[in-house]
Amino acid sequence: MTLPQRVAHIVKHGMSYLHPCVYGELNSKGALADIASDLEREIALLCPGRDAKAVVDEFIGRLAEVRRLVETDVSAAYDGDPAATSRMEVVMAYPGLYAVTIHRLAHELYRLGVPILPRVMSELAHSKTGIDIHPGATIGERFFIDHGTGVVIGETTVIGRNVRLYQGVTLGGLSFAKDSSGALVKGVKRHPNIEDNVVIYANATILGGETTIGHDSEIGGNVWLKDSVPPNSRVYNQQPAPVVKSIPA
Repeated sequence: MTLPQRVAHIVKHGMSYLHPCVYGELNSKGALADIASDLEREIALLCPGRDAKAVVDEFIGRLAEVRRLVETDVSAAYDGDPAATSRMEVVMAYPGLYAVTIHRLAHELYRLGVPILPRVMSELAHSKTGIDIHPGATIGERFFIDHGTGVVIGETTVIGRNVRLYQGVTLGGLSFAKDSSGALVKGVKRHPNIEDNVVIYANATILGGETTIGHDSEIGGNVWLKDSVPPNSRVYNQQPAPVVKSIPA
């Protein structure tokens, strides 16, 4: 199998552990054993010289917290969408929940310094849902992406708790610094901070590593921001004035 195919197996086992009633294995210990076995093999191949078993043990030790976070995401989706009829529907049919669940797994591997695997995991979610979340992004509990298609969340984005995004939202970089040779400078903060209890509506774009959206704010649809917004703000574009004319019969 190719690396993406092998990573897809790891994702499948992870989803089985986090959502056992939907993705398969009701035996959590069996799912954990499968995750551990597959990950240890891949990390040994990608990271010669590292103790692959120790890395995997650390990852497995974090999964209880990942499961707790994912449960808060399910609740946020159910509580925040009037169309949701049950939590089971959210798990089975909401692309935002699927993408965020994979992100929470990939993020832990990213934090552990595992190369390539987290990025491939995020791309698997991206290809299936249209939601592109870099595994480096830090996301608090009760995170909900409604609809989701076209959402982009950059590597150094930091998102607080109880944040909701709609389709087409971009949390991106404003510009990319270069060194004296013209090469991009890596490892710097490039993407915005979104504080607690923020709602960002469809197709809004928020850019820059120094940009912070203050807590309890609402960012309206199609807004374009590169400057910080204080807490308890409402940001929106001026209402357009469409002209409606009758067409002669």
